[in-house]
Amino acid sequence: MIKKLLIANRGEIALRILRACKELDISTVAAYSEADRDLMHVKMADESICIGPAESSKSYLNIPSLISAMELCGADGIHPGYGFLSENGNFAEQVEKSDFQFVGPSSDIIRLMGNKVSAKKFAKEMGLPVVPGTDGPIDKNLKAEAMQIGYPIILKAASGGGGRGMRIVNDESELGDAIALTQAESETAFGDSTIYMEKFLSSPRHIEVQVMADRFGNVLHLGDRDCSLQRRHQKVIEEAPAIGIPQEEKENIFKKCVEACKKMKYVSAGTFEFLYEDGEFYFIEMNTRIQVEHPVTESITGLDLVKLQLRIARNEELKIKQKDVVFSGHAIECRINAEHPKTFFPSPGKVVDYHAPGGIGVRIDSHLYNGYVVPPHYDSLIAKLVCRAYDREDARSRLLRALDEMYISGIDTNINLHKELITDPNFINGTFNINYLEEKLNPKKR
Repeated sequence: MIKKLLIANRGEIALRILRACKELDISTVAAYSEADRDLMHVKMADESICIGPAESSKSYLNIPSLISAMELCGADGIHPGYGFLSENGNFAEQVEKSDFQFVGPSSDIIRLMGNKVSAKKFAKEMGLPVVPGTDGPIDKNLKAEAMQIGYPIILKAASGGGGRGMRIVNDESELGDAIALTQAESETAFGDSTIYMEKFLSSPRHIEVQVMADRFGNVLHLGDRDCSLQRRHQKVIEEAPAIGIPQEEKENIFKKCVEACKKMKYVSAGTFEFLYEDGEFYFIEMNTRIQVEHPVTESITGLDLVKLQLRIARNEELKIKQKDVVFSGHAIECRINAEHPKTFFPSPGKVVDYHAPGGIGVRIDSHLYNGYVVPPHYDSLIAKLVCRAYDREDARSRLLRALDEMYISGIDTNINLHKELITDPNFINGTFNINYLEEKLNPKKR
């Protein structure tokens, strides 16, 4: 039973976790870096503890510091949020060995699904459809394997994430250099040079399936999300449910995801990620944590995913069954970043004025307040704006109104980019894929 929780993250997700804890009567301890002492959740938590300097490697990624913080404050559980150490099997194992409760799946499952090679192999064994490619790391037969898969192919880091460690190869003449560059990038970014190859799908959509599982074998799917609007493999806009996919196809993939969770004895929140092209789903990875875009799922189900996570971590059984999950309406989320609207360079600095939009069906998850200084050390995400309505068009028009109403001064943001995107005819019609935003922003690359 978790009575006191260390929140090992920052920004809006840390505030989201804190609020869920308060509703569950769980005491909170905010772990923060020296650069984050003025974060809203640090001010609101029951206790707070500094875990190191601004650099992530010395604070939010510092496993000994986080374990020590738990011991010092007497916490019995830790929530990693997303990013940082949320999908680090070694961290989860250290938490387990120290007899603390990690809010998430076991370290073994995190390792299994965190490595894209082992995850793809396991998914295939579990009956999930996968993209044609190598079953393991590429070896000396790479030319023959690439030829068998068929060009174009894409090279990926086995330990990759966040869009790094990926390279498209159009023909055999590019293969050798591409492998060397991808391996080097993978080693630098993840400390692991292992890469693999897959068939490159030219115009797929990125579709996710949200699942939730407890320790008693109960598994729920909470529907799907479309996360196709991406820049440099980073999601920009997400919505639920995905449009233009027959419900029968969705139900089939939902069932496969639930069965996979049961077979691997998965516990906590998780997300299966797929590419969808020409009526086929292809598994690409599983995220063993809460997602940035979880609010769109909450908006159409009425369920609090973070509270469900915490209840599962407290060894409670899910109170709802699949038949109790009701999907209602449509929701769209915009990721609001502190970045230059044209160059996309981060824009840290002091927030002079901040006005959050409101009204029916409008949700804003943000840690901003007037006078807050956005630090230069971390991800540029500063808010998530989510709008829900009866149907997609009403949700879209509501989102446009909310974006017009949202005001942030003192720093640059991408609010105007979102206005442009949701009024784009291709977004309105749903005729976009994972390449669309990059091609829109860089028309010469088409």
